[in-house]
Amino acid sequence: MTSETRSDTYLQTVHHLIDRIAERNGVALSTAAGILAKIADDGRIVHTYGAGHSLAAVLETFYRAGGPAFVRPLWHEHLLPLVDARGSTVAEREPGFGTSLFDRVPWQSGDAVLIFSTSGVNPAVVEVAQRAQEAGLPVIAVTSKSASMEAPRRANRKLYEIADVVLDTCVPPGDAMWPLDSARTAPGSSMANVLCWNLLEVELLARNPNVPLWRSANTSETSDTNDDYMERYGHLVETLDSGHSTQQRPGNDS
Repeated sequence: MTSETRSDTYLQTVHHLIDRIAERNGVALSTAAGILAKIADDGRIVHTYGAGHSLAAVLETFYRAGGPAFVRPLWHEHLLPLVDARGSTVAEREPGFGTSLFDRVPWQSGDAVLIFSTSGVNPAVVEVAQRAQEAGLPVIAVTSKSASMEAPRRANRKLYEIADVVLDTCVPPGDAMWPLDSARTAPGSSMANVLCWNLLEVELLARNPNVPLWRSANTSETSDTNDDYMERYGHLVETLDSGHSTQQRPGNDS
């Protein structure tokens, strides 16, 4: 198979994934957009969470040109592979980590939680979802049902079994998408997560043309809009106000 043929075949696989995401998530996208629209109207916050490489999707939701200003990232450095690759895997499988992390969140009634997790099976992600529901917050999951169904059960439930709304990324078990007969590379979850989030943004804007969206800091447009959002949400999202995170490892006050 030539390089050109390989590229074409892989791109067809990507297009097929995009089509499946669009086909399977129409109702879920509408429901999730309704939740976010109400949050925007009420001046509340959506807390976005992920562990491992799903943190790339959390970063995509926060302080991003074109993205909603009412987002608070829920994360911890011990879940970030850039800090400690092996340790991030250990942390997301550590019972109690997710519970303690969520219990430090300054959530309020009217907020929501959006969780990115391809497998949705590790204790940290399951605990965040469960604690959010116990607090009365709606949970939106961006996950792969097929990957989750085949993944080992490491907690009492899986994310897609808990969430109020599930956006299915349709990513295959193991994440890799190439070669077709024995996939070992070209993981699909990152682009699938971003696509689901962008589709949600499109639906949100359709519901509310005045939804607060960040403007790019690298254009000639005035920064007054962003300054207004900083003032409006800075007291609710500490990383907007301080410019850095002061979160500690859950359960460790030192």
